[in-house]
Amino acid sequence: MCIKGIRAFSPDNEEKITFYKPLTLIVGHNGAGKTTIIECLKMASTGDLPPNVRSGQNFIHDPKVAGEVEVKAQIKLRFTGTQSRSFSIIRNFSLKQMKKNMQFKALDQTISTWNANTNEFAALTQRCSNINQEVPFLMGVNKAILENVVFVHQEDSNWPLSEPANVKKRFDDIFAATKYTKALEEIKKLKNKQTTEAKEK
Repeated sequence: MCIKGIRAFSPDNEEKITFYKPLTLIVGHNGAGKTTIIECLKMASTGDLPPNVRSGQNFIHDPKVAGEVEVKAQIKLRFTGTQSRSFSIIRNFSLKQMKKNMQFKALDQTISTWNANTNEFAALTQRCSNINQEVPFLMGVNKAILENVVFVHQEDSNWPLSEPANVKKRFDDIFAATKYTKALEEIKKLKNKQTTEAKEK
């Protein structure tokens, strides 16, 4: 993963991080950027901003600190998909200092992969598809699992102890229980329809 211009990570330098198998430990002092690394992984995978970032304004490196009117930020993530194919997701952002406030924008977002048949890179942009749905699909992981289990934010890590309705909703999302219930309803409708048609015949 490469991080540039996110929180304490400078917009002038691209920091590269390699995650080793089977385990990578991230160690550092307070404010060193440990949480930012996990937040960048979640952003690259799901497209969701972390909590309490004021609609993205606190997620990008502060233009005042950088001495600029506008800061451009970028997250690159290379991962291996379900069919052992290598994919790269690139997400670009900007934070501009206006007269009264900051203006956050999510810019171009692209998924690319190497096509062995044509010997060239094939790219998919946000204009052609919903990138936030495509990435979890290519990873072979339910988005709810990425949000609530793999990349759950430390401020939201106590969700299993929250209200029963909230816990039920999250578990329904994780185990895709809603889709299962809808599938059962469709099967029942189809069965009733076929039974009626059989009686008529």
